[in-house]
Amino acid sequence: GEHEAAGARMVDLAGWEMPVQYTSIIAEHHAVRSSAALFDVSHMGEVEISGSGAAHFCSLLMSNDPSRLEPGCAQYNLMPNESGGVVDDVIAYRLGEERFLVCLNASNTAKDLKWLGRHATATTTIRDRSHEFGLIALQGPAATTIAAALFPETDGLARFACLETTLDSAPLILARTGYTGEDGFELFVDNGSAVALWRALLAEGKRVCGDDFGPAGLGARDTLRLEAALPLYGHELGEDIDPYEAGLGWTVRLDRPDMLGFAALSRLEAKGSRRERLGLEISGGIARHGCDVVAGQEVVGVVTTGSYSPSLGRALALALVERGSAARELGVRVRGKTLAAKVTDLPFYVTHAAGGAR
Repeated sequence: GEHEAAGARMVDLAGWEMPVQYTSIIAEHHAVRSSAALFDVSHMGEVEISGSGAAHFCSLLMSNDPSRLEPGCAQYNLMPNESGGVVDDVIAYRLGEERFLVCLNASNTAKDLKWLGRHATATTTIRDRSHEFGLIALQGPAATTIAAALFPETDGLARFACLETTLDSAPLILARTGYTGEDGFELFVDNGSAVALWRALLAEGKRVCGDDFGPAGLGARDTLRLEAALPLYGHELGEDIDPYEAGLGWTVRLDRPDMLGFAALSRLEAKGSRRERLGLEISGGIARHGCDVVAGQEVVGVVTTGSYSPSLGRALALALVERGSAARELGVRVRGKTLAAKVTDLPFYVTHAAGGAR
């Protein structure tokens, strides 16, 4: 109701009715880059992992080893499968010595819960909290000012830190994380208090930023994360895409031989993947997910995400291609035409903010 009242155009996403845009994707995108905006991302899944074996369990199933975290810290992770592919990419929040909240992709929530349950031990409790939580993301360079007015305890909160707090006695988990390349916060709140939190953030945002502050939809979220070269599961990541070819080898710590997927990931790390992730700047059109990447007449890969970049004013794409293709002259096939594609550094857009890679 809050979204429809604000003029949102709604779409179905993983069974959720979600706002794709309110005013325009470009205007909402620019608001995040210049000041701040508010996202409802309540479609994301949440699972709480607790019990005396929780830290060890997370260490076994997650590539970046959440057991290394201090309580009050968060960490980007992959959940590898036995062949070195990726079940999902997640953020693990360590709330206590043996208590973790893990944020899952909406389209993978049911699969992930089954995966976690299959590997659970008697000392681990896995609780699906997806339908208990709303999740609101406040993103942009003004996010710290807005958040501090409502939550003074966020002043000085480090990137990828988290804390448990309240607003008007409603409990919530607040983390300095996000999915835009900008600074910002994600707030997990009980469903019954989500509307009140949304309204409080909107009011404070307008006070700090003026009447241009408002909500942003999934369309802007996608262009923002593309510019920041942040992966989207089902595009840059999948069961058949390994962390190294996805450009995410930095998330894999091979110091745990009992980690699920260790043998396959060790082989991949040693010999290299057969594919690599590239950033492309496209001339003459926009290449979308699924478009072939070619070198001459040879298909060497596929576009995983492509769109127009509002911040840079040109068409960009992430692609998964045969290793070594970066040295060749590349193009992308779009509706029967081959458009020139120039390999460019990633991320496409670098913000000055200390903000949150997802």
